[in-house]
Amino acid sequence: MKELKYDAVVIGGGAAGMAAALELNGQGFSCAIIEREDHLGGILMQCIHNGFGLHEFKEELTGPEFAERFIQKVEKSNIAVYLDTTVVNFSLDEKMESKELHCVSPEGAMIIKCRAIVLSMGCREKNRGNVRIPGSRPAGVYTAGLAQRLINIEGFIPGKEVVVIGSGDIGLIMARRMSWVGCKVKAVVEIQPYPAGLTRNIVQCLKDFDIPLYLSCQTTSIFGNDRVEGVEVTPMENGVLMTDKSFRIDCDTVLLSVGLVPENELSKTAGLQLDAVTNGPTVDSALMTNIDGVFACGNVLHVHDLVDWVCEESRRAGQHAAKWLKGERLPLQMRSKAGSNVRYVTPAKIAPDRENHIYLRSMIVKNDAVLEVRIGDLMIRTKKERLVQPSEMIKVKLEPKDFEGLELSPDSILEFCII
Repeated sequence: MKELKYDAVVIGGGAAGMAAALELNGQGFSCAIIEREDHLGGILMQCIHNGFGLHEFKEELTGPEFAERFIQKVEKSNIAVYLDTTVVNFSLDEKMESKELHCVSPEGAMIIKCRAIVLSMGCREKNRGNVRIPGSRPAGVYTAGLAQRLINIEGFIPGKEVVVIGSGDIGLIMARRMSWVGCKVKAVVEIQPYPAGLTRNIVQCLKDFDIPLYLSCQTTSIFGNDRVEGVEVTPMENGVLMTDKSFRIDCDTVLLSVGLVPENELSKTAGLQLDAVTNGPTVDSALMTNIDGVFACGNVLHVHDLVDWVCEESRRAGQHAAKWLKGERLPLQMRSKAGSNVRYVTPAKIAPDRENHIYLRSMIVKNDAVLEVRIGDLMIRTKKERLVQPSEMIKVKLEPKDFEGLELSPDSILEFCII
């Protein structure tokens, strides 16, 4: 069995993995990227629409163009890249000073030894089983991401008359894409009273194409024997299904855009502590998990709305991993907590003696909202937000000056609230 050794290994070769690996390589550490697909770039390679890179590159790019910018940098570096390679598990020695990754590839099994690991495996789509839509089990039910791959990569059109269930960004983008290839998109059905995707996608993908959006509506059945024939949609009022108002939409294809979850099977196998809300690993202010030297970033940590933020966070993961390899350890850290109207906060710990970048999501839709950061009754920071909604991530930076003069301990809790 082949054995290899590096200072750090990055699992996942999408935007997150490449950004983290480039940071590690730039600081002089030997680094490898392990990617289970036969190419770098991850899901970006099938996202041929534009809208990427406005923050990262200050220009509008397609997904493959965005990925190519990073791929070129990786190819010019001395980062080792292993494609078509899957990490089955990784193990630690008793002192957690070294790690072994057990991998399989077309060339056979191999063991890669390293000191630090960065997890950047991305996320996956929820399917029909996750949301338990009743009805028959006909052909023609796809996740939106699979439909995107079929059209953009494989060259197949999955159907002619389409209903999209869920208003996540990929569902909205696929509603537009299906319209472009000549399909009739009859509706987008969303169970929440507000859209789940970015505002720009609501405008560009639905309103510009006159595609109906049914809010506060649940898909209560899928009809069809061999092939989808239609769906039943039932409006909701105050969380109660109004069955007397149910209606049917005839279609031959259903696309599911009902949410994304971090790809966390390897994280579970390795014994990482997972966040009950995000389903990704719990990390501290250095983006390190509960296992020393194992870091997480990008959509495997929590699902981002923009790949630009994925790259920003992943660069920091690479920087922190490099510092850890140099022997730097964080002193005092205090716990962060989601308060009123906040769904989750990451990272789970904050280091008051250094710069912290915090990501969170609102549970409400509100104009002219205020984000409050508190320790008990003491206000640390406030931040005005023109609009908050669950579909758009909120970022806040805390610096040492925000904690000057405060007596803090590991028992102190930093709470984030939206009012």
